[in-house]
Amino acid sequence: MNVNWYPGHMAKAKRLISEDLRLIDIVLEIRDARIPISSANPDFDELFVNKSRIIFLNKSDLANPSHTEDWINWFSKRGIKAVPVNSLDPKAIGRARNIIIGMAETFHKRILKKRGMKKTIRGMVVGIPNVGKSAFINGIAGGKKAKTGNKPGVTRVKQWIRINPYLELLDTPGLLWPRLDQKVTALNLAYTRTIKEEILDIQEIAFNFLEIAKVRFPDELVSRYGDLDMSLKGHEILEEICIKKAWVQAGGIADHSRGASHVLDDFQQGRLGRITLEIPPEI
Repeated sequence: MNVNWYPGHMAKAKRLISEDLRLIDIVLEIRDARIPISSANPDFDELFVNKSRIIFLNKSDLANPSHTEDWINWFSKRGIKAVPVNSLDPKAIGRARNIIIGMAETFHKRILKKRGMKKTIRGMVVGIPNVGKSAFINGIAGGKKAKTGNKPGVTRVKQWIRINPYLELLDTPGLLWPRLDQKVTALNLAYTRTIKEEILDIQEIAFNFLEIAKVRFPDELVSRYGDLDMSLKGHEILEEICIKKAWVQAGGIADHSRGASHVLDDFQQGRLGRITLEIPPEI
């Protein structure tokens, strides 16, 4: 599955991010806790190599908490601070806010002592589309300051948002990379609704998802849809689910398109349970 999706606004976004980096003290990278690797733009490692960076594993309320802890340890061993967060949970976003303000305060005091000036610390919030960057900023800022939406590409222009007298955050457009050559990465982004659904075959996505689910989390499937034959292929399991749920067309024919939409939505909304699709390589 080769997915070519790099709209003009993304090319512009990458250029603007590169230009704005000279103004930035801290990079706050938002990833999806369910797919910490697939939701990382590989360009970021090179772009932010000389910047202080924190990775926030967003939507952690939808991910397996044990696996999230594994990822935090995995990043820590590589010298990267990772923090789980649910941007819609006031307590979780409050903890994230304290971490960011604490880091900014350290920078602020260091510059004041070294240069004798009170500098506004600037942070840049980055991530691929639909990982919740704007919701994250709104939570940190304590109000709806940035545009949000449950579809890729909502934020298309840069927005500076003041958090306190010495901290500002820059919201940036979601940025994918020019070509998704790895099938697993492309599928993971599709499962979590990062890639626009209209450019993909939703039934193919659901077939592949069920191939994973029957091995990785069969109990969650059974709990949601009833007894299923896990020896079947993904498309056969989807048909079985459609029949059980009466998602059928005239003549009792399974409505695969409707079933695929329901299954993927159940995963995306956490109705299948707290599921992490990627775990650290050594585990």
